[in-house]
Amino acid sequence: MLGGLGSSMPIEIGQVEAIFRYPVKSMGGERLEVANLGWHGLDGDRRLAFRRTDDRSGFPWLSASQLPDLLLFAPQRREGDPREHGAQGDLPTHIRTPDGEEMLVFGEDLATKVGRRYGAPVQMMQLRHGIFDEASISVIAIDTVREIGRLAGRSLDVRRFRPNVLVRLLRSVPFQKC
Repeated sequence: MLGGLGSSMPIEIGQVEAIFRYPVKSMGGERLEVANLGWHGLDGDRRLAFRRTDDRSGFPWLSASQLPDLLLFAPQRREGDPREHGAQGDLPTHIRTPDGEEMLVFGEDLATKVGRRYGAPVQMMQLRHGIFDEASISVIAIDTVREIGRLAGRSLDVRRFRPNVLVRLLRSVPFQKC
């Protein structure tokens, strides 16, 4: 149940349909059954990102707008001692490339491969708290995704919007503010 903000009594406005986490900025995500939500967003969400080492702007993170192929890379978690791979907690230990190779998340091979595709050197960075994006959590309603698809004249995959929470509202109204 989702409750309205600012009221002393919860008001049901809809139900959570799905929860998603994206461990590495602009890479593939994963659907979760449960997640811990804190001031910094979902645990393990957007804690890793490639930094463009030659970029001195206020936004040095490599994103899919600069390298669309990043969306084809898939973070993977291998069981065992996470320190062995440089990852901690909910973070991935490996990345599956679009070619099907599995590489260590903090390995030089992965940074070199991504850097070649991008055309400049990159380095994997990790934030222990906080995220590499503007907002700590992203919520979208199913009806909003459907309406955008209708206006665009095509069926859209909700993951295109990279939400953390997909909501099914009780009242079917696209673009409704909660």
